[in-house]
Amino acid sequence: MTRIAVIGGGRIGEALVAGLLESGRASKDLVVVEPVPARAEALAQRFGSRVTDSVSDAVVGADLIVVAVKPHDVDGVLTELVKAELGDDRDQVLVSLAAGIPTARFETKLPAGFPVVRVMPNTPMLVGQGMSAIAPGRYARPEQLRTVTEMLESVGKVVTVAESQMDAVTAVSGSGPAYFFLIVEAMIDAGVGLGLTRDVASQLVVQTMLGAAALLDESGQSAAELRAAVTSPAGTTAAAVRELERGAVRAVVHEALHAAKDRAAEMGVSSD
Repeated sequence: MTRIAVIGGGRIGEALVAGLLESGRASKDLVVVEPVPARAEALAQRFGSRVTDSVSDAVVGADLIVVAVKPHDVDGVLTELVKAELGDDRDQVLVSLAAGIPTARFETKLPAGFPVVRVMPNTPMLVGQGMSAIAPGRYARPEQLRTVTEMLESVGKVVTVAESQMDAVTAVSGSGPAYFFLIVEAMIDAGVGLGLTRDVASQLVVQTMLGAAALLDESGQSAAELRAAVTSPAGTTAAAVRELERGAVRAVVHEALHAAKDRAAEMGVSSD
């Protein structure tokens, strides 16, 4: 069984551990690094896995070393990893969930040839519905990439991309939930403006979004085809869509994603 060390007991690290345990992983095969005592105790009680404040202790014997910390904490983790007794056979793999940090940043600090896989997850991982994109570093082997994929599939779906596409992935799926939440927020507010209570408007919008996403995922039809099926000529949906198009919704979305991609690229450069 693959042994996994998760460095960082925040929301994403906790979600990953929860998903791994729910998928059948044994708690004895997981160790979490969390320096805050109260948080460490809470994680240990919830999962029954070992929780430590020592990176060096956690990575001994770990097959996958998952770095699930904020980008500004990566240097501290790397400092500890350099001191640790990492495997010399290159069977260990570092999996980075730190946004914007290129694999080269890790490869230059770790022992020569150490395998690194970069991941861009998103927050629906917290409910087992994440979308993760993974990109192999220079030394990650295909079988190691499969192992990382299997791990992440416990909390959602996984695609493999070239690292050069990671900024685009960040713009589309990494930041994507925020765009969705903004649209939901706007629709709820509009429903209240139409005379609905906020509770009723919230239920209507959330379930409509859930159902629409499920229909898109399971029907085999494209978003354009499904939209056309709902839009009767001269009907209510057509009137609403006409206003959205008049507001240049497509252009705004295009510009928003480009802005997110550009910012992701800037953050990556500043982290080098």
